[in-house]
Amino acid sequence: MAGKSILVVDDEEKISRLLEIELEMEGYRVARAGNGSDALEMYRTGGWDLVLLDIMLPGMSGIELLRRIRAQDADTPVILLTAKGSVEDKVSGLDLGANDYMTKPFIIEELLARIRATLRLRTSNYSDAIPEQWLTAADLKVNGGTREVFRGSDEIVLTPREFDLLVYLLKNKRRVLNREQIMEAVWGYDYYGETNVVDVYIRYIRKKIDYGREFELIHTIRGVGYVLKDSK
Repeated sequence: MAGKSILVVDDEEKISRLLEIELEMEGYRVARAGNGSDALEMYRTGGWDLVLLDIMLPGMSGIELLRRIRAQDADTPVILLTAKGSVEDKVSGLDLGANDYMTKPFIIEELLARIRATLRLRTSNYSDAIPEQWLTAADLKVNGGTREVFRGSDEIVLTPREFDLLVYLLKNKRRVLNREQIMEAVWGYDYYGETNVVDVYIRYIRKKIDYGREFELIHTIRGVGYVLKDSK
């Protein structure tokens, strides 16, 4: 991942500087911003491979900055830095399209691993899929090239991580997948987070593609994991 550019947005000088040093030692190119307004200007003028974004910022909050980024860019990975216990902020951030989050105080090795996993997923973009090819299951259609998702005639908007998870389920439809398999494929083998993040994202996807439908596609196999079925 050497040479990738990362924008660090954090108003705590010690943390921001520590991140800059650690990331540069890993070979990344780093720039720092201490508030949301400066970060937005820097984001718009540079081609960033990833944004590390603290939620608690003076002036424009991290959540508002994320909203503005996602209004024009659905692809640049964003990892949120959150305060311990700020569940509402984490949920809001994930709903707005954040790819991941880290709770402060964090272990730098874990953050570096999550950055590597996030960048690796962006680079690969499921390279085994043929661009513009539609993946289907019942009345669900997903285009790996354009990232369009339809359930019947309804277009569905997914966050980048939700899309990656749904594509993985579709590529393995009718196959029961345990949480560890899903975690490794979608979050990366060196992701150190809890496997319950899989359950959280499965719930997000179900809410968007299954709830209120006559036929549900994603099923829980109790004690094992999940399976996407294209028929009853």
